[in-house]
Amino acid sequence: MFEVHDPTRQFEVHDPAMLAQARAVLDACSSPQEMQEAVLAAVARNEEWRGKQCLNLLAPEAPTSPTVRALLSAEVGTRAAEGHIGPVNRWFAGTRHIDEIEALCVELLKRAFRARYADHRLVASMIGNLAVYTALTEPGDVIMSIAQPYGGHSSNRVDGPAGVRGLKIVDIPFDPVELEVDLDLFRKVAPLVRPKVVALGASMTLFPLPIQAMHDIVAEWGGHVFFDGAHQLGLVAGGQFQDPLREGAAVMTGSAGKTFSGPQSGIMVWNDAQLTGPLTHVVFPVLAATHQVNRVAALAVAAAEMIAYGNVYMAQIVRNAQALGAALARRGIPVLGAHKGYTTTHQVIADVR
Repeated sequence: MFEVHDPTRQFEVHDPAMLAQARAVLDACSSPQEMQEAVLAAVARNEEWRGKQCLNLLAPEAPTSPTVRALLSAEVGTRAAEGHIGPVNRWFAGTRHIDEIEALCVELLKRAFRARYADHRLVASMIGNLAVYTALTEPGDVIMSIAQPYGGHSSNRVDGPAGVRGLKIVDIPFDPVELEVDLDLFRKVAPLVRPKVVALGASMTLFPLPIQAMHDIVAEWGGHVFFDGAHQLGLVAGGQFQDPLREGAAVMTGSAGKTFSGPQSGIMVWNDAQLTGPLTHVVFPVLAATHQVNRVAALAVAAAEMIAYGNVYMAQIVRNAQALGAALARRGIPVLGAHKGYTTTHQVIADVR
């Protein structure tokens, strides 16, 4: 349940102690310039600590190239570019070179994922998920998604975009031992609830999902399989994981800031021309107006890097994850999926209870 905001009650979702600390820092400043310097100092401390002193094991992060990082401060990031690519499709003038940048990004994404269509304007993959639900469902429709205890993500559950869309959510049966979809049980449950969309999205994924088999089942009543590849995007592009669009997924969304090693960003790719209108209309004008063209340029370069080096880069990531799982197990730490080689992705799940 969502808590209803009471305007008469003082309410703060952020840590009050951290906000109090920030106020104290600003109060101690004698000028706006000192306030600015306080921000820059905090950024520098983070860069030194996280960038040089830490062993970063967060699955939703990956290193980016100096070129990608540099583009995030490019002048083009200050420019407005509402609309679709092309001079007759924009709401503003002066976008000739922005059109070039965005067109290159779209074509690079299509090449990276071997897809017919791509959209680059999503500032986060969760926004992409909302776009998919808005385009492919109506409020009250049934979808099936992976429950959070089995690695599912809030963006496909009642507390995320699926819930905001007003969808009825049924759990995809999941085998907690094999760490995979219970396909036999899915074959029994899916025809009973006839989901409009089966959302295969998880913040913890160790092994491939039976996309083709699930597609074949739900296609009987016109249902779609949607692959939320937030974590696996780089692995897919690098050919080191299953290829959702070729296994029956109607659309794939993803986060460029994880294994794809790009900027914090969302993408969406698909092959069916009939989905282009519904999906892109939701992106613009519904969910995205000006969409941070500096981010788009950085995303384009990340896609080019993935085309060039993704196969080798992602293969090493998987080997590293498997080696980490084996090393933890040798030291007596229980690691899930040991009987299946620990993982086929970038993630390792250890039982630290």
